[in-house]
Amino acid sequence: QVHLVESGGGLVQPGGSLRLSCAVSGANFRLHAVNWYRQTPGKQRELVATIDSSSISNYADSVKGRFTISRDNVWNRTYLQMNNLKPEDAAVYYCNLRNSGGDFWGRGTQVTVSS
Repeated sequence: QVHLVESGGGLVQPGGSLRLSCAVSGANFRLHAVNWYRQTPGKQRELVATIDSSSISNYADSVKGRFTISRDNVWNRTYLQMNNLKPEDAAVYYCNLRNSGGDFWGRGTQVTVSS
């Protein structure tokens, strides 16, 4: 069973930075793309960033130039470095991995951007 655990969320002022982490177990991590999504109440979950098995990354237009996704295939982790945070970035952030066994999600980590 694939298991994902996010951490690193918290309260930050506008313009600040946070680094989210996602620990993955139960999957051949290095073979799969990993995604970060976010969701606010009443809205659909939004894809923020993705990194494939070759470490090629893609970003939502709203975060390009501010967020950076990375992966560590030794420790089976993915990271989301978030800089210049804006109030509209506030959300629950989820880590996601899909393989032949299904579509797997962590429980999420809350990011609050407020002065």
